[in-house]
Amino acid sequence: MVGVSASARWSLAALVVVVALVVAIWPRGGDAEVATYDGRFGSGRITSNSEGTDPDALAALRSQASLAPCPAPTGAPDPSSDSPLSGITLDCMGDGSQVDLAAALAGKPALLNLWAYWCGPCAEELPYLQRYSERAGDAITVLTVHSDPNESSALSRLTDYAVTLPGVQDGDGRVRAAVGAPAVLPVSVLIRSDGTVAKILPQPFDSVDDIAAAVEQSLGVAA
Repeated sequence: MVGVSASARWSLAALVVVVALVVAIWPRGGDAEVATYDGRFGSGRITSNSEGTDPDALAALRSQASLAPCPAPTGAPDPSSDSPLSGITLDCMGDGSQVDLAAALAGKPALLNLWAYWCGPCAEELPYLQRYSERAGDAITVLTVHSDPNESSALSRLTDYAVTLPGVQDGDGRVRAAVGAPAVLPVSVLIRSDGTVAKILPQPFDSVDDIAAAVEQSLGVAA
């Protein structure tokens, strides 16, 4: 038998490891997901190449989630021409109807919470936002903005969290781009009654009182 040198054996072992790694990371078909992480607040972004949600299945998920109705125009004065939300229309997660954000939020301060179904800090924060909204009542609109294309997973998560806040589906990240928020989640955007941005808070809240203090400081709404 021909002997094999130690260096040859190590080279062969290294080649096997490299091949195994290539096989492990090679994309499989058209459903591969792309994930990028920015290292802040444990957040990342995962986007599926295709959603293909069946309308009947989506309707069933909406029924299970039982979200509150999305805000609607109340006849308040038109928002300021400086409002970054002007021209943005998104689907209401509760019923699929179209929501003109600037018109729907006009006349009342608002807290927009940008989140995604895969965001761990969002899962901890959303129940606090639910309780804050209940405490604040009609003094402020609290609206969630799901910032990933996978609406089905978002509805399932909200059902799991027992969070019924009104929400809109923003898979293209239009709100984040319009207000100039950083590419991290969660992000809370505090909006004045005229539609202009008072504050962008790119960090998770860890209590109802934490939310109340931030809102009162930036919008003057006590709750």
